[in-house]
Amino acid sequence: MFRKILELDRDGSYALRVAEKPGLLRSIAMFFAHSGDSWFWGLAMVILWFAGNVFWKRWAVYELFWISLLAAVVMILKFTIRRKRPEGEWGAIYRNTDPHSFPSGHAARAFLIAVLGALLGPDWLAIVLWVWAPLVSLARVAMGVHYLSDVAAGAIVGIVFALIGYQLSPPIFAWISQLMMPFWGFGLW
Repeated sequence: MFRKILELDRDGSYALRVAEKPGLLRSIAMFFAHSGDSWFWGLAMVILWFAGNVFWKRWAVYELFWISLLAAVVMILKFTIRRKRPEGEWGAIYRNTDPHSFPSGHAARAFLIAVLGALLGPDWLAIVLWVWAPLVSLARVAMGVHYLSDVAAGAIVGIVFALIGYQLSPPIFAWISQLMMPFWGFGLW
């Protein structure tokens, strides 16, 4: 039974692949596949913190903090489970630095960002992020670096992690703010 599920997962994932098919759909999939990269979001949150008002600074700190912790959790899961990525040429940087695919870190990160965006941000941002997160996940399958089950598991991990993180954030950030006050002279917010 488990073998049959894995075969369906593989076949469904390969049916969605566009990595080897030049054209507009491949270009769109590449854009969304990269838009969930951790370096991009880390840099974006740092820029937002420096350029934003108090609201956006707070949002950036929450996102960056939980993105960072989520990355550690996903890597522990990946190196525990050790599922190989689908065969393919695209995404050499991902294949070389992280040969494991389950769960998808991009899907986990995208859904964490979307959940925290919905809980902490304005409605327009929540809508944009909830459209973007599934597109990132499907693009990772379309570009051949993940199976459908990888992104489904990543989405679940990201959502659960965000909901737990949101509940834990007030005491954690109050503690960090108190701890850093002698160095900064003010709190995080």
